[in-house]
Amino acid sequence: MNAHALAATAQALVADHKGLLAMDESSGTCRKRFVEQGIEDSEAMRRAYRELLITAPGLAESVSGLILFDETLHQAHADGTPFVALIERAGMIPGIKVDLGAKPLAGHPGETVTEGLDGLRERLQAYAAKGARFAKWRGVINIGEQLPSRAGIAANAHALARYGALCQEAGLVPIIEPEVLMDGAHSLARCAEVTERTLQAVFAELAAQGVLLEGMLLKPNMVTAGAASPSQGSLEAVASATLACLRRCVPAAVPGIAFLSGGQSPELASAHLNAMHQQGPLPWALTFSYGRALQQPALAAWNGQAANVAAAQQALLKRARGNRAACLGNYQQAA
Repeated sequence: MNAHALAATAQALVADHKGLLAMDESSGTCRKRFVEQGIEDSEAMRRAYRELLITAPGLAESVSGLILFDETLHQAHADGTPFVALIERAGMIPGIKVDLGAKPLAGHPGETVTEGLDGLRERLQAYAAKGARFAKWRGVINIGEQLPSRAGIAANAHALARYGALCQEAGLVPIIEPEVLMDGAHSLARCAEVTERTLQAVFAELAAQGVLLEGMLLKPNMVTAGAASPSQGSLEAVASATLACLRRCVPAAVPGIAFLSGGQSPELASAHLNAMHQQGPLPWALTFSYGRALQQPALAAWNGQAANVAAAQQALLKRARGNRAACLGNYQQAA
């Protein structure tokens, strides 16, 4: 493990108020989103869409790195230039999603554990050889009347930590993503409680596995009420609850925290991030690692038509610039 190189990459990913574009949807998820827009699902169309995202002019002004899916890492521009080379040429850092998805946790109905540790060492070595410099693994935590259980949190925290250690062994910066889902009608306070328990468990496991904090990033959920809750907190309430939780749980040695959007609308995800940057100095860089909240306007504008590429790229750039503005605390929701 090269601690200096890992720390340098982690710092570069959160430098200059930039964030990450998560474009690591599996083929199944991509298919679902294409079907929603009436777009033909094929490898050629997925490649064309990902080319659109990667080559958006000026994307590197707001985005430091791109999280890719395995298929995308091996794809190339229509002119034959590998996507990884295009990303690096633009001044961005290529990354890769390495988990194999959340599966039911045996003996614990309603809970999942993310799989993919078997053979991960070899896959990480191959990804690094292909040009990836960081990776991502998502653990999923559900909130319910009796959920999450201690076992559910522990299983996911342990998997995240083992993945993190393997990443650093291979020279890749691990993005640690414990996501407490917005599904349900739980209160903001309940989300805060579960998020705090989850992060405490994750950092305890990271310490046990010897993960270098300076060479990783955290990708958590924001603390929000459940999507079905009749009482949604204000921007300021969400920002305060989220920052309180993070200050209690995340060591200052972690270079940066890059939020997932978790089903929030593009505008709301930006507004929440902006509100956090208006609540005083923070011990870590606080930024975004959004998927659908960055991509959805672009996907809708493109709609599978080559003639719409420029308009789709402008829709992506608008969201990316808005989120960088949020990291500076000057996002305007109508922008």
